[in-house]
Amino acid sequence: MGLLETKKNWIFDMDGTLTLAMHDFDAIKLALGLPMDSDILTSIGRLAPEEAKTKHIHLNEIELNIAKKATASPGTPKLLKQIKGKSHQLGILTRNCFANSIETLKASGLGEYFSSEFILCREHAEPKPSPNGILNLLNLWDAKPEDTLMIGDYLYDLEAGISAGVETVYIDPKGIFPFKNLATHMVRRLDEILYL
Repeated sequence: MGLLETKKNWIFDMDGTLTLAMHDFDAIKLALGLPMDSDILTSIGRLAPEEAKTKHIHLNEIELNIAKKATASPGTPKLLKQIKGKSHQLGILTRNCFANSIETLKASGLGEYFSSEFILCREHAEPKPSPNGILNLLNLWDAKPEDTLMIGDYLYDLEAGISAGVETVYIDPKGIFPFKNLATHMVRRLDEILYL
């Protein structure tokens, strides 16, 4: 039996997974005046509260412009339709903010597949690689880790999945898979999951 039959709970990263990767993280760090050797949310988290608040507002503005141009990644609607047809749980765990996540789903035409209560963003859970968001969704669904998949395109998605005790699906359209040692499954397009 394939994953579509055996996994009842599907948690997706958003940018670069459900949608085509459009974030230039180095450019965003430069625009925010943040160090290049650390991820954006970690760097903002080290700032004094007032400065952190200002940087978050600026970050949200930058990400909103990206969200408005979001495009579904190849094979995504096909996979989501199949998951929805099985009445499985669908959730999103993203390091983006909630308002921009909704805008991303709207722009990419994927909003119909996700209930807003199951879209966990940086306001709702400690950001990945923390497993906190996955564990929160499992709690909301009264679900078991062994029935769950975490699907993402980056190290933090895979680390969060491992820490939460769930299988991971690693998407890399280029097929390079630099973090493959952390992946249970690997695909270049999301609809390839239908054949796993």
